[in-house]
Amino acid sequence: MFLTLEVLSLSLFIENSYYQKAAFINSSNVISGFVYKTNNNIAEFFSLRYANKTLAEENARLHSMSSNNYIKTNSTVFTQNDLTYKLQYQYISAKVINSSTNKRNNYLTLNVGRNHGITKDMGVISSKGIVGIVKDVSDNFASVISVLHKDSKISAKVKKYGNVGSVLWNGYNYRRATLIDIPTHVPIYRGDTIITSGFSSVFPEGIVIGKIIDHKIESGNSFYTITIEFAEDFNNLSYVYVIKNFYKKEQDELEKKTQNE
Repeated sequence: MFLTLEVLSLSLFIENSYYQKAAFINSSNVISGFVYKTNNNIAEFFSLRYANKTLAEENARLHSMSSNNYIKTNSTVFTQNDLTYKLQYQYISAKVINSSTNKRNNYLTLNVGRNHGITKDMGVISSKGIVGIVKDVSDNFASVISVLHKDSKISAKVKKYGNVGSVLWNGYNYRRATLIDIPTHVPIYRGDTIITSGFSSVFPEGIVIGKIIDHKIESGNSFYTITIEFAEDFNNLSYVYVIKNFYKKEQDELEKKTQNE
């Protein structure tokens, strides 16, 4: 009863006082605005997952449409359906659901698998650069050997000059790796970009790996020891792209025959 009378008295007071009525309405607007804004922020937060997934799928589609993903099969014959260029690489969007960076051998788990067209030895990249290579696949998941692994060896080249070497992880700093086999006559500088060479069936040419932050020449050595910083922060991975090379099997079988001779 007391609360009822209190509310009734307050209502009459506000209704019959212009100043109090205006103050009450203004306070109500402030409170309502705060509530609406908070509600909107919460809704936007929970919609980010869908937005990120949509953007990742769109980026995968755009990657696949790039002219760099087509192989030229014939330079002299043209047909009505234009079969001169055939798609070589396709990109499949995936979400990282588990990963590590603090071990000597690091792995990632993706939320795509055999049912999504993923097979062993496919390359994995992010929007910033190289990530790793698929190791094992189940129906709906894939395990990836990160470039932060003792067995990882990525064929790379200095973008500016095209000289080819290999990128190895030193096992300590997850942001840095070592580039070897670049001859000392090549002029290299801090900040030079390192990209994939395209000398394998796993990664297309031109995927960013990182940039040079230091280099030195060991006594009596004709090759640089180059320290690079990865383009990708592996401690902050969310969405990645798995690369399907339609000509991988053909290339691997041919190269295997050559190696066995």
